[in-house]
Amino acid sequence: MSAVGGPTAEGDTHTQLGDFAARVAARPEVGAIGGYADLWQWSVDHPAAFWRAVWEHYRIGERAVGDVGSADTDVLTDAAMPGARWFPGVRLNYVDQVLAQAVGRTDAAVVGIDEDGTRMTVSWAELPGQIASLAGTLADLGVGEGDVVAAYLPDIPEAVVAFLATATLGAIWSGCGQDYAPAGAAGRLAQLAPTVLFTADGYRYNGKSIDKSADSAELASLLPGLAARIVVGNPASESAAVPGQVSDGPRVISYGDALSSPSTQPIPVPVAFEHPLWVLFSSGTTGRPKGIVHGHGGVLLEHLKAAGLHSDLGPDDVFFWQTALSWMMWNYQVAGLLCGSRIVCYSGSPLYPDADRLWQIVESEGVTYFGTSPGQLQASRKAGLHPGRDHDLSALRTLGSTGSTLAADLFTWVDDNVSADLPISSISGGTDVVTAFAGGSVGEPVVSGELTVRYLGVALESWGPDRTPLVGELGEMVITTPMPSMPVSFWDDPDGARYRSAYFEHVWETPPPTPVWRHGDWVTVTDRGSLVIHGRSDATLNRHGIRMGSADIYEVVETVDEVAEAFVVGVDGPDGAYWMPLFVTLIPGATLDDELIARIATTVRTRLSPRHVPDEVIEAPGIPHTRTGKKLEVPVTAVLAGRTEVNVDPRAIDDPSLIDWFAARGAEHRW
Repeated sequence: MSAVGGPTAEGDTHTQLGDFAARVAARPEVGAIGGYADLWQWSVDHPAAFWRAVWEHYRIGERAVGDVGSADTDVLTDAAMPGARWFPGVRLNYVDQVLAQAVGRTDAAVVGIDEDGTRMTVSWAELPGQIASLAGTLADLGVGEGDVVAAYLPDIPEAVVAFLATATLGAIWSGCGQDYAPAGAAGRLAQLAPTVLFTADGYRYNGKSIDKSADSAELASLLPGLAARIVVGNPASESAAVPGQVSDGPRVISYGDALSSPSTQPIPVPVAFEHPLWVLFSSGTTGRPKGIVHGHGGVLLEHLKAAGLHSDLGPDDVFFWQTALSWMMWNYQVAGLLCGSRIVCYSGSPLYPDADRLWQIVESEGVTYFGTSPGQLQASRKAGLHPGRDHDLSALRTLGSTGSTLAADLFTWVDDNVSADLPISSISGGTDVVTAFAGGSVGEPVVSGELTVRYLGVALESWGPDRTPLVGELGEMVITTPMPSMPVSFWDDPDGARYRSAYFEHVWETPPPTPVWRHGDWVTVTDRGSLVIHGRSDATLNRHGIRMGSADIYEVVETVDEVAEAFVVGVDGPDGAYWMPLFVTLIPGATLDDELIARIATTVRTRLSPRHVPDEVIEAPGIPHTRTGKKLEVPVTAVLAGRTEVNVDPRAIDDPSLIDWFAARGAEHRW
């Protein structure tokens, strides 16, 4: 499968990336740009010039206060990491870029779809007034620049408007999905001491109505200093008192009433480039979740680059990434508004009533860019779906995937069953930078099982232990120059010690002269500049001295028809012993008998490596994930090993009971 027409010196002006490449190539100090590889190399060799070019391409200066001078230091002050400072002479606001897209438009900006099919819209014409009204209510409640507004909400349009109203005031946003219990949500949000909390009275999931009234009230009670709670739905169900005031807690206001303030054009507060826009949280599976702070300017530039240049999103696009407020992809989906695209929010199970649900939305909403997960695509394949045959997907021009590595066979499945030659953007990034380091890019050829390119401005390399950059070999993923959306800080980390420890203090055999960002993934950079992600480097499978990433195992095992999901770890034992069990969940009706075990082992042996055939294949009642869908390899490895010093927080796990099941399997194992 392939896409055609990558950027050249002449430029393909039918795409934003092509137009951008042509503008860059026209600069006398740049010289010829023969294709994407040249453009990427220029962007990482000259980061200040590159990000200035992005600033100018999207005319951000027209909506900013202050001047961007002509020197590199006017864009990037001290390129050392951590501590690089971007655009120190300007003030801006993320929301200004959204409002600029609304001028003269009446079509839908945000669409919300509930699991039962209920649909609501906020038009571009309505959006500024709703932002202004809600911002006015927040200001009346005491929210100002630097205060925190938190949310405990499903993926609904009201969450998008609430975020934009918060950012308009220069306040700080932080969201958490309602799949978290109150204590789990408080473990994150209470660190921030929010002034206002948005909640919903409930949502639908797997065909059931989930009442969150009591949980929302409990969460509010766990947030010290909370002044008010704004409720989407029925506020009367959330308090025995009359809505508007409760005697023993924060004020309770309906979302409808919060929108009743006079509707004027919002006037976003100009803030410093690095002023906090939002706080996202790490998974918190083995310790207190880390609050990761990102700034207005860094997110704005990075998301325009990723969504605009690489994904080519514009006013004619409909952008739908199935996500939740606890996952950074929710923040990234909002970036569609920065590009003038319509975004689609979906509240419900992606697999209810069956695996076809999201494909129905792609058809009915005329989605042009559909973002999903390998799990959803795997479920579609296992269910025998043919979305391209059974739905009108003629509007769809790109399929995105993230959350884990997208296996090569799923690229093939999409090609055969969704659309031949549909570009697939398998991306890899993280909450840490609230964007992707690498992925698909408009016009660049797609190869099954690979991330197509390193993104512009991302100086990504694969390093060996001695810091040797590797090509065609597995190594540690590092970023060697700063990105604007790297965290401004960690919350409650005044000396930056936790921030430095998280990314910059890896011990190399040969220490680098300046710190580099180590992301914790195994990666291979091919001689074509594409990437293969092999899994977490702290969850490496090391059999007979040969390292392998868990993602490589999953790619081959999950092609076995009976296997719904696979989970593999390597557990060190006494006297050099090593146990590598493979846990699987099966599709309905399948049985893990000797024949299936043998077929799984043969698949690993013949398609991957005879040295990485698992010691045992064990059927599990489920696979434990973080609440954003990542498999919990590192903490489960510790649990299987019986290490008592590892405290796994059940509130951060989708099914906490599974931890006890895995602990019991570890106790049963005899070395």
